[in-house]
Amino acid sequence: MDLIHLCFTLLCATGLSMLGWRILNWVWFRPRKLEKILRKQGFKGNPYRFLVGDIRELGKMVAEAKSKPIGLADDILQRVVPADFDTVKKHGKKSFVWLGPKPMVYLMDPDLIKEVVTKWNQFEKIKAVNPLTNLLVGGLAVTEGEKWVKHRKIINPAFHVDKLKNMLHAMYLSCSTMVNEWEKMVSADRQCEVDAYYYLENFTSDVISRTAFGSSYREGTKIFQLQREQSGLVVESLRSLYIPGMSLLPTKRNKRMMEIGKEVKGLVRSIIDKRLREVKGGETHQGDLLGILLDSNCKEIEQNENNKSFGMTMDEVIEECKLFYFAGQETTANTLVWALILLSQHQDWQKRAREEVLQAFGNNKPDFDGLNRLKVVNMILQETLRLYSPVPALSRTVNEDSKLGDITLPKGVTIQIPVLLLHHDVQLWGDDAKQFNPGRFSEGVAKVTMGKASYLTFGGGPRICIGQNFSMLEAKLGLAMILQRFSFVLSPSYTHAPHATITLQPQHGAHLILQSIQP
Repeated sequence: MDLIHLCFTLLCATGLSMLGWRILNWVWFRPRKLEKILRKQGFKGNPYRFLVGDIRELGKMVAEAKSKPIGLADDILQRVVPADFDTVKKHGKKSFVWLGPKPMVYLMDPDLIKEVVTKWNQFEKIKAVNPLTNLLVGGLAVTEGEKWVKHRKIINPAFHVDKLKNMLHAMYLSCSTMVNEWEKMVSADRQCEVDAYYYLENFTSDVISRTAFGSSYREGTKIFQLQREQSGLVVESLRSLYIPGMSLLPTKRNKRMMEIGKEVKGLVRSIIDKRLREVKGGETHQGDLLGILLDSNCKEIEQNENNKSFGMTMDEVIEECKLFYFAGQETTANTLVWALILLSQHQDWQKRAREEVLQAFGNNKPDFDGLNRLKVVNMILQETLRLYSPVPALSRTVNEDSKLGDITLPKGVTIQIPVLLLHHDVQLWGDDAKQFNPGRFSEGVAKVTMGKASYLTFGGGPRICIGQNFSMLEAKLGLAMILQRFSFVLSPSYTHAPHATITLQPQHGAHLILQSIQP
C-alpha cells in the first residue's frame, strides 16, 4: 500500500509540475520568446507585462474615445480604432500590442496583406478564445479548411446574379415601406426630422427576413433584437482578459449569452422546420435564400450517393441562417446610414446622385440593370465604404512558423489588418485620403488601388464576403429610392459619434431633416 501511495503521490506531483510549467510557459517564457523574435525583425511595441499585457490600457482608450462625440471635420480613427491608431502612431507601421500573453502584430503593407488573405489555409481566421463569442455568428464567417470549402460550394448558388434579380422585388417592398412612412411624416410641413439609422435597420432587417425566409420583418424582430444584445455582450467579452475556463463560470454575462444563443437557435430552427413541412406538403420556395440553401444542400447529398457527410447538418444550416441575419442586416444598414450622413454634408454629390437616379428611373420602380448602371451612386457607396468600412479590422492567426515577405512570424502570433487605417492612409490614397471624394473611384476600384490589397471593405482573397453583391444591390436600391423622393441635411440635433461594436455604427443615431422633392 505504501508503494501504491508513493506512486500516486509521484504521479500527482509530476502532473502538477507539468501543469505549472505549462502555465508558466504560457504567461511568461513563451511571450518573452515571441517578443525577442519580433523585435529582432524590427517590430516595435510596449514591453510584455505579466499576464495582462496591454489590455488595460487598450480598454481605457476605447472607453475614453466612446465617452465623447467628435466634430464632423475630425479624424474618426482616434474615436473608432483608438488602440490601432495610437499603436501605429507611437511605434510605426511595423508594430505590435499585447492581448494578454499573446502579441498582435499590425500588418499595413498591401503586398503582405495580399499574401495573407490569399493563403487563407495558412493564415486562418482567429478562433475565439472565449467559446461563448461563437454564439453570435457561425457559418462561413468562422469555418475553416475543407468544411469552409464545402459550405461555400453549397451556399454559392444563393448569390448568383439570376437569384439576386429575383430578390430585387422583395428588397423594393421593404424599402417602399420605409419611404412611404417618411412621406407621411413630411406631408404636413413638407419636411421632418428622422433618426435615419432606426429606419434603415428596420429596412435591412425586413430585406433579410423577406429574401432569406420569405417572411415579414415582424417574424424576425425577436431574432434581430436578441442578436443585437448578443453583439454587445460579445464586444464586452472581447475587451476583457479571458482565462481558459472562464466561460464555464455562472456569471451574469455568461448566463445571458447562453440564454440568447439557445433562444436564437430555437427561433431559427422553428423557421427551418416550418419550411421543411411546407416543402413536404408540396409548396416551393426557390426564390429565397433558405429555399435555395436547402435545395443546394439536398443536391450535394444526392450527387454523392445520399452520403450526408457531403452536405450540411441541420445545426450547420442554422448557423448559416444566423450569419444571414447578422451580417446581411448590419453591414448594409451601416453603409447606407454613413452614405446619407456624408451626402448631407456634401450637397453637390447628393445633387449629382439624384440627377443620375431621376434620369435613369424618373419616379418609377428601379430595375436591376438600371441599378447596375448607376455610376455616381456606385462611386458614392464605394467611397462611403472606404471612409466608414463596416468592419474596421481583419484578424488572422499564425498556427505555425510562417514566412511572409522578408519577415518570419512565429507560431502563436495574431495578425491584425487595420482596414480603417489602411483606408485612411495618405501614402496609399493621397493627400485627400481623409476627405469624401467619390471621384477617386470614377474608373473603378482596381484602377485606384492599382491591384494592391489596400481596399478591404469585403475582405479579400478566396474568402472575400460571399454576400457583397447582395449588399451592394440592396444599398443601391435603398439610396436610389431615397434620392427619388427626398433631399436631406443633418439635423442640428445630430451628434457625430462613429463607434465600433462588431461593425461601425453611429453611436447616437443619424438625425436628418428630410424634405420632400415630390410636387
